[in-house]
Amino acid sequence: MGLWIDRLSRACSRSPLEISKRVYRELYTIRDRIFSSPLEGINETEFSKIFNEKDIKNLYSKISRRPYPAYTDKMNSSKLDFFCPNETNRVFGLAEQSLSLSVDLLGSGPVDLEFPIPWHADFKAKYTWPNKFFRDIDILNRGFPSDVKVPWELSRLQWAIPIGQAYSLSNDEKYAFFIKKIIIDWIENNPYAIGVNWAVAMEPAMRVFSWTWFFHIFKNSEAWNDINFKFLFLRSIYEHGIFIERYIEDYGVNGNHCVADAAALVFIGLFFGNGKISERWSTLGWEVLSTEISKQINQEGINFEGSIAYHRFVSELFFWPAKYRLDVGLHVEESFSRHFLKVASFSQNYTKPNGLAPLLGDGDDGRVLPFGGQSLNNHAYLSDLIQSPWESNKQANKNIFGNTEYLWTYGSEIIETNFDSKLENFKATSVGYKNAGYFIMASEDDHVFIDNAPVGYAGRGGHGHNDCLSFEAVIQGSPIVTDSGSFVYTADYLKRDEFRGTYAHNTPFIDGKEQNSFISEKELFSLKYETKPILHTWQTSEEKDIFCGSHSGYELLDEPVIPYRKIILEKTHHRLLINDKFLGEGIHSVIIPYRFDPACSLTEINVGHWLIEINNNEFDFVYTNPMSWNVRELFGHVSESYGVIQENILLEFSRNDTLEALTVGIYPRSSRPENIESWLRTAIL
Repeated sequence: MGLWIDRLSRACSRSPLEISKRVYRELYTIRDRIFSSPLEGINETEFSKIFNEKDIKNLYSKISRRPYPAYTDKMNSSKLDFFCPNETNRVFGLAEQSLSLSVDLLGSGPVDLEFPIPWHADFKAKYTWPNKFFRDIDILNRGFPSDVKVPWELSRLQWAIPIGQAYSLSNDEKYAFFIKKIIIDWIENNPYAIGVNWAVAMEPAMRVFSWTWFFHIFKNSEAWNDINFKFLFLRSIYEHGIFIERYIEDYGVNGNHCVADAAALVFIGLFFGNGKISERWSTLGWEVLSTEISKQINQEGINFEGSIAYHRFVSELFFWPAKYRLDVGLHVEESFSRHFLKVASFSQNYTKPNGLAPLLGDGDDGRVLPFGGQSLNNHAYLSDLIQSPWESNKQANKNIFGNTEYLWTYGSEIIETNFDSKLENFKATSVGYKNAGYFIMASEDDHVFIDNAPVGYAGRGGHGHNDCLSFEAVIQGSPIVTDSGSFVYTADYLKRDEFRGTYAHNTPFIDGKEQNSFISEKELFSLKYETKPILHTWQTSEEKDIFCGSHSGYELLDEPVIPYRKIILEKTHHRLLINDKFLGEGIHSVIIPYRFDPACSLTEINVGHWLIEINNNEFDFVYTNPMSWNVRELFGHVSESYGVIQENILLEFSRNDTLEALTVGIYPRSSRPENIESWLRTAIL
């Protein structure tokens, strides 16, 4: 009863349209509670006739001949290692770990599992969800340090992808037998609509991507030449499609869940091919995707959820079904293609010189088919991967040397025709995305990402944080200022709010008020829409870039305050200036944190002057009015990937008095200004 009371209380903050759609979806659960699997009692012949085939053997053979959007033929190991040195060793090493059921998921560190696999457990917290009807399961599990993402991630089987890659390199049947055993174990322990792995439609959807890839990798193996397994596997995929269609997460204002559901419907429909239901699924899925792309990705090519990690995830969710359609000879609208080229362009520009993405908003490392060995927050592969199907020149040369994601998607033969190792890697340039509210200052190895955006998810919060006017900075290739990331969701409610709170970001925090208030301790993905950003200046030139913005988040205080921030990148000298000014009256508590990359160490030279050291490079950190601000060196935390936390250093500027401006400068010691005080004054608003 408590579960449903909690759901009803949260429904109060939903729109009438969303409530009506959720009630409609709930009606389907009555049938599923009573009849369990919609395929209960159906035999192999009856199942095959759904797709106009006489038996499973013919159906399996027909599906095997259908195209698939990823490369699934035998991979040439010598070509693989030429384009991606040491890739075969990486693949075989990870495959052996997976064969021994050693997994490292969501910051767990290496964990050795055994059969029977704990598909319903968060093995990090040693908590197991009950194996009952999916609508009767409390996935949030408030009061326990459990994280439902652990069994979900385990069930997605992405950790087993290296096993498929190893088979592609070797044709060793041990890999095919293992994946067969894993899938049988999952199906036997996760019957249709029973258990936590059916809790939301997105989880069956995410399994569809990896399972269909496994099919095309192992379809000709001896291990999979088993008529009973063929029926079991294809039947389970079909059940996934039924479930996703019934419970698609389309509630009016939608996010990545709805996109994943729709993408999976396209996948299942095109996977099976002929048949009224499979054609209905592929059509429905594509209609939803065609509608959602303009809602969730603006005309600048940017996802609306307020998170760079989710921008990548959603980009891949749109990319893979679109590529699937192209590969089977179906049409993809030109408007979709134009949209996607802008998505790729934004991805290129936000990626830092080291290949990593800014830690803007939430980050759960979500991927569709993660083939590569790069770090979880490395987005360098993304633009080449997703823009290739829509490039006007299909034979355009690329330097994709080392891009394992590209190679495992398109195959070494394709890469060989348009590979040019002499091409320089893409260099980001300064660009302002005024509609989204993101501004990128870039020159050579300098890269500054500025957030002047409203709260994400159409003003509802979603995966956005209270980070307006925050920024990250890379200077001369060295990461200096970083965001804190997001760490975890349901595993720790307090940490969840801490990492998405204002103080966790490089932006002024005034009178202890969040920029956008938390709605309640139960709403981990919602914020009140209180902060409206304003852009005052955006100028770029060869010599320097200038940004100036403000926001309304503190106008609700008894004595309102408007924070203004000006940021200048002096490109020729690799110098960065940040000026904060406050419009308002009265006494206020103002805290301005500067959070540094974990590789940075700080030493105070004298009052108003700190030395930053990182990887044998030295930078000065200087500021104005040193006697007006209390400055403390503190230890904080940064989470570059979900569930993983590192210690880092922050400098906290604080003042509990009348409002006072603060200007900070960061530069390589070799570019020290002749007169630091005079130089700092050039940034004053």
